[in-house]
Amino acid sequence: MVLLVVDAQKAITNEKLYQFEKFTANVKLLIKTARKNKIEVIYVRHDDGPGCELTKGQEGFEIYDEFRPINGEQIFDKNVNSAFKGTGLLEYLKNKEESDIIVVGLQTDYCIDATIKCGFEHGFRMMVPEYANTTVDNVFIDGETSYTYYNSNFALE
Repeated sequence: MVLLVVDAQKAITNEKLYQFEKFTANVKLLIKTARKNKIEVIYVRHDDGPGCELTKGQEGFEIYDEFRPINGEQIFDKNVNSAFKGTGLLEYLKNKEESDIIVVGLQTDYCIDATIKCGFEHGFRMMVPEYANTTVDNVFIDGETSYTYYNSNFALE
């Protein structure tokens, strides 16, 4: 089992997120509990490319301070919604013979959704703790409705 922290980066982990305080408290607790129980914590960062705030080399690209990796924890970088596409994460997990992934992070309706679906397609058991993913309002739907819709549909067997 691993804890996968997706896109919890400085530029986008802020009070604009639905249930920000509950989200950060839950993710911090999950990271602390995983480390205490020797469950590997793995991070994924999103890179939007040159000229963007979410780009390698920019402060906003780095992991949110309260979730910061320690002791050489693995970090994989991506440039699409799925944490598995072209990042090396899939191969890393398969080589370690992992089968269970706890997924937390941002954003519910984009990278969390894509990562969960792709992980499931690759044969992983994907677990999504309550209020450990979140999103912002967009032009079509508010963050609360988006969170509720996706989390009620994450039950994959």
